[in-house]
Amino acid sequence: MVITKTGAIIIVLFCAFLGAGGQIFFKLASENLNFNIISWLTNYKLIIGLFLYGIATVLFVYTLKFGEVSLLYPIIATSYIWVSIFAVLFLGEHMSIYKWLGILMIISGVSLVIK
Repeated sequence: MVITKTGAIIIVLFCAFLGAGGQIFFKLASENLNFNIISWLTNYKLIIGLFLYGIATVLFVYTLKFGEVSLLYPIIATSYIWVSIFAVLFLGEHMSIYKWLGILMIISGVSLVIK
C-alpha cells in the first residue's frame, strides 16, 4: 500500500492522538503503581496506555517509509495539544491562558512545517 503525503500527515496526526491517549492512561495508572512488578502487570490502565503508545509508534514508524522525517516528526508535537485537551476533559485539569497561548504556538509551528 502506498501512502500519499497528505495520507502520511493524517496518519501521523492519528498517531499523536493515540500517543496522547496513552499518556492520559499513564497518568491514570500512576495513581495505583508501586515498586513491585505485580502492581505493574495487573494495572489495566498502564496496559491500555502501553498498547495505545505502542500502536502509535508502530504506525508512525511505518508512515516514515512514505514521507520525510523533517515533515512528519514535528506533527507529533500535536500530541501536546491532545494531552492538554484530554487532561481537561478526563482529569479535570485547568488550562490557563498561557497554556492556551502555548497550544496556539504549537499549531502555528506545525502549520509552518507542513506547508
